Amino acid sequence: MSAALGFRRWVKRREHPVARAAWRLAHGLRSAEMPCLPALHAPLYRLSRAVSGLVGEAARFGWWTPLFRSQLARSGRGLRLEGSMPLLMGPLSIEVGSDVTINGQTTITGRDGGGSARAFLSIGDRTYVGWQTTIAVGTRVVIGRDVKIAGRCLIAGYPGHPLDPEARAAGQPCRAEQIGPVVLEDGVWLATGVTVVAGVRIGAGTVVAAGSVVTRDLPARVLAAGAPARVVREIARQSSTAEHRP
Repeated sequence: MSAALGFRRWVKRREHPVARAAWRLAHGLRSAEMPCLPALHAPLYRLSRAVSGLVGEAARFGWWTPLFRSQLARSGRGLRLEGSMPLLMGPLSIEVGSDVTINGQTTITGRDGGGSARAFLSIGDRTYVGWQTTIAVGTRVVIGRDVKIAGRCLIAGYPGHPLDPEARAAGQPCRAEQIGPVVLEDGVWLATGVTVVAGVRIGAGTVVAAGSVVTRDLPARVLAAGAPARVVREIARQSSTAEHRP
């Protein structure tokens, strides 16, 4: 046992007045903090945020965006990456429309099927992909225009592992029947923490409530919720003509 370790144990036991004094001193130093002076620290906070924002914008403009664009098969104008650059894994062909926003904590993966065909991802115009979302492309994932994908969603075009435990232990890939396309039509909104499994199509304008698991197709313009997700009600169309009251 080293002398330093023995001293630390002696202090922690606090069986001697000197050990108790040393423990109080160490505990006080560990929890010490500088007093908050609002007149000083509030402007410093705003300055810190401003500098951080400028550095982030510079990195987005000159580093993250061009690097990310270099990995795209097609990219429209106005691509915006939030916070950093998304993580790309596996063989992928990606097409991104115009005015798309993707959070930098997004992970996009493509399944390596061992053939010449690459997994295909298409993201339509004005779509938003939120924080810590994962898009796992088995064959293809098509995300339409004006789609909103909130944080921590999972689009699971492939599961990554087979169901058979012996096959998993042997490191075998998932089987063909576990893989499938995913389609989110125009105007779909996935709320926080939604999971969409392989082989599912979600109709235009449909909203899926937070935490839901979508295991089968959903029609257009409905609110769905649950695990598995079920239709709760239809979403009525708002009148485009203003009412005139006397």
